[in-house]
Amino acid sequence: MLRKIRILLAVLSITFITLLFVDFTGTAHRWLGWMAKIQFLPALLALNVVVLLALVAVTLLLGRVYCSVVCPLGIMQDIFARFGRMRRKFRYSYSPAITWLRILMLGVMTAAVITGIHVIVALLAPYSAYGRIAQGFLAPVWGWLNNALAYGAERLDSYAFYSVDVWLRSGITLGVAAVTLVVLGWLSWRNGRTYCNTICPVGTVLGTLSRFSLLKPVIDSSKCNACGLCARNCKSACIDSKAHTIDYTRCVACMDCIDTCRHGAISYTCRRSTSKAEKAAGGTDTSRRSFIVATAAIGATAALKAQEKTVDGGLAAITAKKCPERRTPIVPAGAQGLKNVDSHCTACQLCVAACPNGVLRPSGNAVRLMQPEASYERGYCRPECTRCSEVCPTGAILPVTREEKTAIQVGHAVWVAANCVPLTDGQECGNCARHCPAGAIQMVASDPEDENSVKIPVVNDSRCIGCGACENLCPARPFSAIYVEGLERHNSI
Repeated sequence: MLRKIRILLAVLSITFITLLFVDFTGTAHRWLGWMAKIQFLPALLALNVVVLLALVAVTLLLGRVYCSVVCPLGIMQDIFARFGRMRRKFRYSYSPAITWLRILMLGVMTAAVITGIHVIVALLAPYSAYGRIAQGFLAPVWGWLNNALAYGAERLDSYAFYSVDVWLRSGITLGVAAVTLVVLGWLSWRNGRTYCNTICPVGTVLGTLSRFSLLKPVIDSSKCNACGLCARNCKSACIDSKAHTIDYTRCVACMDCIDTCRHGAISYTCRRSTSKAEKAAGGTDTSRRSFIVATAAIGATAALKAQEKTVDGGLAAITAKKCPERRTPIVPAGAQGLKNVDSHCTACQLCVAACPNGVLRPSGNAVRLMQPEASYERGYCRPECTRCSEVCPTGAILPVTREEKTAIQVGHAVWVAANCVPLTDGQECGNCARHCPAGAIQMVASDPEDENSVKIPVVNDSRCIGCGACENLCPARPFSAIYVEGLERHNSI
């Protein structure tokens, strides 16, 4: 029964989290956005004390149920392991914990957070890894299915569905997601929870805590005949049936061993006094100290808090446009600037998936690889849209209201005379000035001595908020005659 409950909760969990990355209407985020915020590493980087205390309390009470019920990457590995089990049953065996590797990877993650090497953090963060897989591979399928339904509804004169653009946001990010999917899929198909129990820093932290959990699977040596059936079905390879011990730092409380045991020798009950063998299997005090040091270091590094906010584009894609070379990338208004994004972002792609008009996309820059940045070829950031700030679980984009967003300057417009239609074609335009929501652009005579000369735009930098409406709506091709240059630190106007 416990195993069935765990499977049901895991199915609901991964379904809800997947919906966050594929839904383009915003409905899933309104109802299920909390699922992203209860993930361990995002909560830690956002200094969400309530969530962190709740996860610690649950782990100390029930063991590593987080890894088998809440973490989407862990659940995905269980799915692949299930396919592997269909190929051959009883395929696992007990193996000692590779403690030095677990401590090393936890140290690497801690050092990456402290030094700001966000690429390592993004690659090791389990929730973010699943987010890139869902956004890269499942979101397009969802979009295509929706478009097929929209096409069918249109034939029936129904507007129940509407078509959406399905496009590649970043080849690099998709490639990283593909490699992650193949590697984790192969490891879990062959060996179960190898990644969780040797590489994943979150698994190492929670595993250290789970050694002291109140409830855990316990082997009754008086009933056990050392048949090894439980060990051969344990995807965490943490059951030593000969010694009647379980390595609780690796046990994810999947309850498979309880259902497998034919003699009722394993039960999920209150912890007993730890034997010497269990202490050896559970690791040394070094892992405990590593957990404390790592948690303190990551928490201190995440101390910079900011309010989250996002932008939205509202026009159809203009595929002929090309992205200009920006000296400074543009990040959403709630990010406060590049430094806060670098300190908190794990590149989970949730903000990219939630952006209604494709303004946000993963960065291809090596320094900021896969972190979100804005570009305005497909739309512009509407001042009233705060979707990205509503969904970010790590504090990289802090919540902002619509009123606050209209006063935050994320960049400023730059006019390029060589591309401007009035000067190149001699035709009146003024598109940028007409559509500027901040009123930061005015049209003036190109020749000050001739009031009848064609008019060109002049930008008031003190009023420009960097929304990109001018860049997106500029008719010049392939590069706009006016584009937005980002700011390293956002200003208030």
